[in-house]
Amino acid sequence: MAAANPIPTTGIAGLMPPVRGRLEANAALGPQTWFGVGGPAEVLLRPADADDLSSFLGALPPELPVVTLGKASNLIIRDGGLPGVVIRLARGFSGIVVEADGIVCGGACLDMTVAEHAAGAGLRGLEFLAGIPGSIGGAVAMNAGAYGAEITDVLDWAEIVNRSGEFLRLPVEALGFGYRRSSLPEGAVVVRVRLRGEPGDPAIPRARIVEIRAAREASQPTRARTGGSTFRNPDPATTPLKAWQLIDEAGCRGLEIGGAQVSEKHCNFLLNTGAASAADIEALGEEVRRRVADSSGIDLHWEIRRLGVPGHLATLGGAA
Repeated sequence: MAAANPIPTTGIAGLMPPVRGRLEANAALGPQTWFGVGGPAEVLLRPADADDLSSFLGALPPELPVVTLGKASNLIIRDGGLPGVVIRLARGFSGIVVEADGIVCGGACLDMTVAEHAAGAGLRGLEFLAGIPGSIGGAVAMNAGAYGAEITDVLDWAEIVNRSGEFLRLPVEALGFGYRRSSLPEGAVVVRVRLRGEPGDPAIPRARIVEIRAAREASQPTRARTGGSTFRNPDPATTPLKAWQLIDEAGCRGLEIGGAQVSEKHCNFLLNTGAASAADIEALGEEVRRRVADSSGIDLHWEIRRLGVPGHLATLGGAA
């Protein structure tokens, strides 16, 4: 067994249990997010594997906050950073095993990669993952969906490590899925899942993935610094309009605050035009919400997660 990495001794880093993975104090997170903004993690952990994660969480003082980040594609990390421990899964959580009627994959696997493996094996039903720019763990946590399907439609089970370090295998029924949400236990980390697929001709799912990629490229600002869909679509019982239509009707297409802008191409996307802060992006989102409420009476709800401490509340040495 490899020797545990040395642990920093300042702040809460001095309370960290030994790990075989990597621990880093005051770790920059902004460059790791799709928006490219945000402050540091007080402590960042990249566990070597699920056993490493389990032993770490089991020994971590229970009062310390824990946040798990996937590919940070649908996320704003505020300028003051994230207090406590931030967990990011890497190579030890990226295995993929193709079965006759499904795929077992690690929480760090890219959604697109899983879609491609499924298509290559002739498994239909997972093509929608090609339209979700994130990781499987994050997709389960938020019941991600696109192009007419979502995770709850194809998930058999998810294996998690809970905040106490215990391994649990939860069937789909236990995850309390709703629109863009799940009921994962607080502090739990999705380490492995099984997704169902329908065996058939590989040409069919491959063709569908090509269609999805083309549709995304045509309708979304895929080459910009963005966080994906910003707001959830309203309940159809409330209005037949999608979030982007409400935003457009409120006159917000192209609206700017600081270095943040509402996309001209798809106005449910916010952009970092190059010099935005997290505060700019969040303020722009709140202004969009205000204008939509004024024009339509509809209260848009954030789909993008917003985490951390606002910059004006952060202490000089890092996150508060």
